[in-house]
Amino acid sequence: MNNILSCLEGVRTVIIAGHTRPDGDCVGACMGLWHYLRDNYPEIEADVRLEPVPESYKVIAGVEQIIGSYEDDKVYDLFIALDASDKGRLAGAQKYFDTAKHRICIDHHISNPGYADENMIVSDASSTCEVLTGLMAMEAISYDAAVALYIGIICDTGVFKYSNTSHHTMDMAGCLMEKGIPYSDLIDDVFYRKSYKQNKILGYALQKCRPVLDNRMIVCVLERPELDRLGAGHGDLEGIIDQLRLTRDIEVALLASASDTEANTYKFSMRSNHFVDVAAVAGKFGGGGHVRAAGFSAVGDINEIYHTAEALIKEQLDTCTME
Repeated sequence: MNNILSCLEGVRTVIIAGHTRPDGDCVGACMGLWHYLRDNYPEIEADVRLEPVPESYKVIAGVEQIIGSYEDDKVYDLFIALDASDKGRLAGAQKYFDTAKHRICIDHHISNPGYADENMIVSDASSTCEVLTGLMAMEAISYDAAVALYIGIICDTGVFKYSNTSHHTMDMAGCLMEKGIPYSDLIDDVFYRKSYKQNKILGYALQKCRPVLDNRMIVCVLERPELDRLGAGHGDLEGIIDQLRLTRDIEVALLASASDTEANTYKFSMRSNHFVDVAAVAGKFGGGGHVRAAGFSAVGDINEIYHTAEALIKEQLDTCTME
């Protein structure tokens, strides 16, 4: 499969879906492909099914068309899984994956086992949006599709700061910029512009965080009563982990937050700066991500979960110190 067009012949219905708790790359890829199909294949009925989209990504045109329910039993000609490293991460959309007549997966996570009928997994790409942009006919990418894809790329590269940024990444981003998108405004909207509530939550998290492991790691744990008092959901926590990572002399940052809906369930986000493989830590809990940015969800006692994660991180820190 050397381009996205090769799987569309004879297709009349398509479902586009990504991973649970969609991030910028996931939303950008899903919406970028949705616009591409609408613009170039009007005969195809395409649905995007995702869990709720964080506020900062609602600058992408068409997000209001995303279907957030999984109650019907529609059978699609083609299922396209984007940015989902395994079938289990498709959440409620997995039922449509199982019944679809054909399934493809486009991703950049090295942990992806290739679970679809056809798989395009480019582990050295910065993002699924980078992979997807390269698969599309550049002249057929519209303004709205370019906005979505560009947002995905800047999210997974930290605005081109992360080590996963390559020459090809910049080439793809440059091609999208040539579509006339407001790239500076998009960076502000996604990364820097915060609501008053988000600023309050960020301030609270920065006050509560603490250094551990001889100041090599910084940690913040947000319990449900605290989040309720602040009126915060997971969508309001965007950017906190990245700010923690920027603390001087810190190698690893960890943010744990209570689930919005499930008791005794916590989401862990981790970032590292130079040598700790946080994806390996996340993998021990059934999560995943990238070497420098990863996460997982876990059920149980928050202190036990945290101390297990801390011990795994300490092993890597100690090994690197000895070397």
